[in-house]
Amino acid sequence: MLTVQQIFDLALKMGIKADPRGPKGIKEYLDRAKKEYDDLSPKEKKFFDKDRLENPYSDSRIHIDDKKTKVNRVLAGIDIDAGEVLLASQLGERKKEVDLIICHHPLGRSYANLHDTMDMLVDIYSDAGVPVHVAEKMMEARITEVGRGVHPINHYQIIDMASLLNINLINTHTFTDNLVREYLDNFIQKRKPKTIGDLVDVLLEIPEYEEAKKRGTGPKLFAGNPKHRLGKYIVDVTGGTSPASDMYKEISLYGISTIVGMHMKEDARKCGDDSHMNLLMCGHIATDSLGMNIFLDELEKKGIDIIVAGGLIRVSRVKNT
Repeated sequence: MLTVQQIFDLALKMGIKADPRGPKGIKEYLDRAKKEYDDLSPKEKKFFDKDRLENPYSDSRIHIDDKKTKVNRVLAGIDIDAGEVLLASQLGERKKEVDLIICHHPLGRSYANLHDTMDMLVDIYSDAGVPVHVAEKMMEARITEVGRGVHPINHYQIIDMASLLNINLINTHTFTDNLVREYLDNFIQKRKPKTIGDLVDVLLEIPEYEEAKKRGTGPKLFAGNPKHRLGKYIVDVTGGTSPASDMYKEISLYGISTIVGMHMKEDARKCGDDSHMNLLMCGHIATDSLGMNIFLDELEKKGIDIIVAGGLIRVSRVKNT
């Protein structure tokens, strides 16, 4: 069985392998983080997040690890709240002891530092054709906006509870977002849909989206028409959170016709619609679940039992491979 650290390292390795920036982009990011650290004064180094020197995703980390547990069973969810932590503790009394909670969305410092991950969006949009200086300028404002937005949140509430109950806890935000971006990009390229309507049908072949459709939260067209041609598209499901709303105008100007995303703010939807784009939102929880499932399947292959909670739509592909 794996330790908490080994499970986290596996998720990190998978996330890096699927990163749209590629190995060179990851190395450049880590080199910049090291230079930033080296240039700090001794006083400033005290507050630097040293995880950034090895982990390029500041929104994904180990929160509690007792260093001795061999993980036989995990409780996995998209969102972990006090109820899920309490549930994990009670399952032990029912002889289903949970060795580790795996949350998708950020907690603790990974939530406080969510905006630090968004720099990767500059690379994603510049690769799509937006000049790098435009992408950088537009993302600067959005990154500081997100940083201000997450600043007042009670980040450590759930971590404190898990600590009191002696439950190991990690989260895998951008790790698994990278996995779902890679999966969807390959899946769409293989199916070759011609229209937006075709794309919706293709997405509904994926069990997580089929189930989400039954629950009322499946793929939804926010702007455009099912009869519109797909054109050049971006699978926009990683990078911390959504970009600046005005970015969609720039993306349209540089030849992108369709955004395949998971969620979108109303002002961003309006900007994309005004720019004549097709905006297909696959569904937030279903998309997060797909990315988590790709990772959880690797744990299942290693004999680790998966308990589902926190909104996760669990679909195992292990038995079908």
